Amino acid sequence: MKIKLLCATLLTLTLFTAAQAQTLDKAKLDQFFDRLAEKNKAMGSLTIAKDGNVLYTRAIGYGQVNGAEKKPLTLANRFRIGSITKMFTASMILQLIEEGKLKPADTLDKFFPQVPNARKITIVQILWHRSGIPNVRPQQNAQGNVNTIPMTRDEILALIVKATPEFEPDAKYSYSNAGYQLLGLILEKVTGKSYEEALRTRITAKIGLTDTYLATGNIDVSKNEALTYMNFGDGWQPVSETHPSILFSAGAIVSTPHDLAKFIQALFDGKLVSKENVEQMKAIRNGELTGMEHFTYAGKTFYGHTGGADNYGSWLMYLPEEKLAVAYTTNAKVYPVKDIMSGVMDIYFNKPFQIPAFESIAVSTEVLDKYVGVYSTAEAPVKFTITRNGATLYAQPPGAGAAVPLEATAQDKFKLDNGTPAGIVFEFDAAKNQMTVKRGGGQRVFTKDK
Repeated sequence: MKIKLLCATLLTLTLFTAAQAQTLDKAKLDQFFDRLAEKNKAMGSLTIAKDGNVLYTRAIGYGQVNGAEKKPLTLANRFRIGSITKMFTASMILQLIEEGKLKPADTLDKFFPQVPNARKITIVQILWHRSGIPNVRPQQNAQGNVNTIPMTRDEILALIVKATPEFEPDAKYSYSNAGYQLLGLILEKVTGKSYEEALRTRITAKIGLTDTYLATGNIDVSKNEALTYMNFGDGWQPVSETHPSILFSAGAIVSTPHDLAKFIQALFDGKLVSKENVEQMKAIRNGELTGMEHFTYAGKTFYGHTGGADNYGSWLMYLPEEKLAVAYTTNAKVYPVKDIMSGVMDIYFNKPFQIPAFESIAVSTEVLDKYVGVYSTAEAPVKFTITRNGATLYAQPPGAGAAVPLEATAQDKFKLDNGTPAGIVFEFDAAKNQMTVKRGGGQRVFTKDK
C-alpha cells in the first residue's frame, strides 16, 4: 500500500513539474529574427541552451556581401566577440592563482616595473578594473588610420608605460582595456606560452570548444569568419577591420554563440576555475563590474559580458538557477543588440512582446541635413548630437558611446525603436532650430547650438 502511495505521489509530482516547465515559443523567436532580417536590422547568430542542451539556434543575414553576391550566415560562421575575450583572460589568470603561480596581491612591478604605479597595482585590482591604468590607443599613421596596422606586444606595453594613470590604485572603478592587455602579457610571462597556446590548452581543448581562438591577422573567410558591415539605408557596406593585435587579450577572440554558451556553462559548472572564484567574478562591489557584467530580465539576474569591435557585437549571459545560457553574435549592428536580447528574453519567459514593425518613410538628404547639429537645453546639462550617414539620421544621446540610427515616421519625426510601445521620439522644427525629445509621456525641447 505504501509503495502504491509513493508511486502515485511521484507520478503527481512528475506531472506537476512537466506542466510547470518552460515552453519556448520558437515560432515567435523565428518571427522576430525573420523581421530583423527582412528589414535589414541585424545580421548575426543566436544560441539558447539549458544545462548544456541547445534549445534554439538561428542565423540571419550574410557573412559576405559583394555587390549582388551575398553569402548567407550559417551556424558555422565565426565572429569577433570583442570584450567577451576578457572573461577568457580572467578565467586563465584565476587558474594561475589557483595553481599558486600568481597571488591576488602580487604587484605589477613583479612583471613590468616600468609601468607607472607598478608597485602599488595588484593583480586583483587589474582584474576588477580598479588599477587606474588608462585605456591607450596607437598613434595615427600617415594615412590617419589607427586601427589597421598590427602592433607587437612590446608596442602595446610601450603605450601603457607612457600613459598617465587615471587615479591612484583602488581609488575607484574605471573599465580598462589596457589593464586586460597587461593581464595577457602577465599570462604569457608566467606560463612561458603565447596567449594563443594558453587559451587552447587551458580552455578550448579542455572543454571542447572547436570554433574559439585568438585572431592574429585579418578576417579569414576561408575559416568561416564573418566580415562586418553597416547599413545606412542604401544596402550593406563593408566596415574596415581593426587589426586584432591591437585588441589582444582584451578583445581579439573569435568564437560562435554555440561555443560561448558551452564556455559559460563550463565556467559556472566549475570546470575552468573553482566555484568560489566564479562567485568572486559574479560579485557586485558598489555597483561596479568585477569579472562579469550583470543583466536583469523578468526580475532575474544574469551574469556574463558584452563585446564590440568595428561593427561586430556580442552578448553572453547566464542564469545560474536555471542553468540557462544565451549567446548572440553579430557582424552588423543596426537595431541595438541590447534590444534584440531583451526581445529574446521576453519571448523566452513568455512576457508581452510586440515584434517591431520597422516601418519607416523616406526622407531626402536635403531635409535630413537641416536637422544635423548639436542640440542642448537650459533645463539640463546634456546634449544630443545629430548626424547623417547616407539616407539615415543618427542620434548620439548624452553619455552614449556611439550614435544610433533613427527611423523616420514623418518628414520631421523619427523614432528610436526598442521593441516596446514607449520608445524615444525625436521631432524637429528646422525653422526654429529645435528638437523635441519625447519618451514615456514626458518631453523636453532642445535648441541647436550655433
